[in-house]
Amino acid sequence: MSQQSTDRAISSYPDLIAYFSQLDSGALKPISHPDKSVNQIVDGQEDSLRRAAVLIPVTRPVPGQEHKSKVVLTVRSENLRSHAGQISLPGGTRDEQDADEVATALRESEEEIGLSPQQVDVLGRLGDMALPSGFRVTPIVATIDADSRFTASPDEVADIFLVPLELILNVEAYSSSTMIFKEKPRQVLELYYEDYRIWGATAAILYHLAEEVANCRLKRC
Repeated sequence: MSQQSTDRAISSYPDLIAYFSQLDSGALKPISHPDKSVNQIVDGQEDSLRRAAVLIPVTRPVPGQEHKSKVVLTVRSENLRSHAGQISLPGGTRDEQDADEVATALRESEEEIGLSPQQVDVLGRLGDMALPSGFRVTPIVATIDADSRFTASPDEVADIFLVPLELILNVEAYSSSTMIFKEKPRQVLELYYEDYRIWGATAAILYHLAEEVANCRLKRC
C-alpha cells in the first residue's frame, strides 16, 4: 500500500473533528452514486425531489481512546414498504414543522432509535444525495455520548448496532459489487462489519464522508 493510501486509511475521530472545524458549508460537494448511470437518472431533478435527512451519530471517545469511537446504524424493519431489512442511518422525510434538515434528522432519530436531541451535538452537514426513489437526502453528522442508550421503534427498526469509526473512515475498506436496478446492472458500494453488509445509499454517504475527511487530513486541515 502506498503512503497516500496508508494516510487515507487511518483517519479517525480527531480527523473528523478537524474536517468539520474548517468546513465551508457554502461549498459542499454533492454525494454521487458510484455508478454514473444512476447519477444520470436524477441529474437535473434535484429541486423537484422530496427533502429528507439522515443523522450520522458518532460516539465521543475519552482522550487517548479515539480508536473506540463508533457510528450508530440501524437495520430497517422487514415490515416497511421500501428498503425493508436494509442497513440505514436514522432519518426520514422532512415534515412541514421541521425548521431545516437538522431538525428532520434529530426528530427522526428520536422517533426511530430514541435518541433525544438534547444528547446530540451537531458538527455539520454533508452535501446532498439525490436518489432515484425521489428523495434528496442531507446527511447530518453529530457526536453523542459513548454511553448513549437506544430504543428501537418496532415499526421501523429491527436492530441497532455500532460500527467502529476507524472502519467507516477507512476508504480502503469499501468495495463495489453489482446489482440489477431498473433492469440494468449497476455498481454499488459496500462495506462489511461482522455479519452486517452496509451498501447502497448508506455506503455511498459514509464513503463520501471518509473521502472528505481523508482529503482534509492529507491537506493538513
